[in-house]
Amino acid sequence: MMKANNKLGLVFFPAFDWAISSTHPEREERLLYTQDQIFEEGIQDIEGIQFYNPVIAEDKDIERVHFCVPDVKSRLTNSHFISVGGAIKAFQAVMNKEVDKSFALIRPPGHHAQRVVYGDRGFCVVNVEAVMLERIRQEFGPLRVAIVDTDCHHGDGTQDIYWNDKDTLFISFHQDGRTLYPGTGFMDEFGGPSAYGYNINIPLPPGTGEEGFLYVLDNVVMPILDEYKPDIIINSAGQDNHYTDPITNMNFTAQGYAKLNEKLNPDIAVLEGGYSIEGALPYINLGIILAMAGLDYSNVHEPDYDKETLKQSVDITEYIKKVSELVYNRWKDKEDLRLKDLRGLNNIERTRQVYYDTDGILDNQVQNFKVCKRCSGVNTINSRSDNGYRIFAITIPRDACSNCLDEGYKLYKNTSTNYTNVYLQDRINDEYYSK
Repeated sequence: MMKANNKLGLVFFPAFDWAISSTHPEREERLLYTQDQIFEEGIQDIEGIQFYNPVIAEDKDIERVHFCVPDVKSRLTNSHFISVGGAIKAFQAVMNKEVDKSFALIRPPGHHAQRVVYGDRGFCVVNVEAVMLERIRQEFGPLRVAIVDTDCHHGDGTQDIYWNDKDTLFISFHQDGRTLYPGTGFMDEFGGPSAYGYNINIPLPPGTGEEGFLYVLDNVVMPILDEYKPDIIINSAGQDNHYTDPITNMNFTAQGYAKLNEKLNPDIAVLEGGYSIEGALPYINLGIILAMAGLDYSNVHEPDYDKETLKQSVDITEYIKKVSELVYNRWKDKEDLRLKDLRGLNNIERTRQVYYDTDGILDNQVQNFKVCKRCSGVNTINSRSDNGYRIFAITIPRDACSNCLDEGYKLYKNTSTNYTNVYLQDRINDEYYSK
């Protein structure tokens, strides 16, 4: 019997009862073909690979991360609670040392879900990785974490959630936002005042192939991780960089994904996007599973794989080298840049427009981050959506000093009733209030 070199936990949740429509790319077949493939390959018979059922996330898990408008139950379906619960179970298995690594093959996905949630955007309602991580921090204590998002689309939701949290390094490499939804993820999106430099975006040109992705990993991502020294690495394992994906323009392969996973060596992987249901996902997921288990993946190839056809152009190679150098130099210079850009400021204001493409809702936001010498600073969101809500949301961060803790509660108590909803996240005491 074959034996895994790394004990690996797997969680499957295809979400049979949830789809945007019967023909939408984000539907249950995304995981059903993968399920067939891995059972056909006998993955379930490998010693050291263990299958887990999801737990069901609770409202409180969602409220640690999101301001769901008007409330959690009106925004999430049962499938969302179970999808998040699948990721939580995968992480718990690692933290309890039942396995060395875990891969949560779940849907619906989540990395476009931001702090404020009015509906579905980019096929996402709730941010799976963030809710998973904050539940684990609540259960197991403080963790220094790196989230590496390898989805073809920029992980704008995860970026928003961890914008001001230097204990959560966020790295996203993705197709350039000038050419793909959500139109964000540029190098100057660098983080809030308490985490300036800890939000790293590496925008890549359409046509990037295996050579480009692995170059970025070797020359930017891994050196930064070596310097950051996280306790845990989470891979937002989107698979829509594949050359057959119907909604993107990249040339990555199943072999490339497996190599990336072997090099990155994440503790947890969580499935995000990927919409080539038959041509890509079964092979990519198999490659990732084998790589995470420490097994040979060299024979995993798509039926139409042709290395020469997928070869990256010289122009793209040179462009990626320049982008990589710029991004890594910004990381090295982050403290100097922080002093230059934030000197003398007491507050940082961030004005944003967020469009919910599935539900057709436009959200106009003003985020305000207090610059505090003792902690990450209390922060607020003033949000007005075109479906009639006007909300004010307050977050007291996990490391808040007594002054910021008091300020957060005073803001909540004294905020005008002109708002339709007022929310308070007290991350120190794990409390959530709304009125």
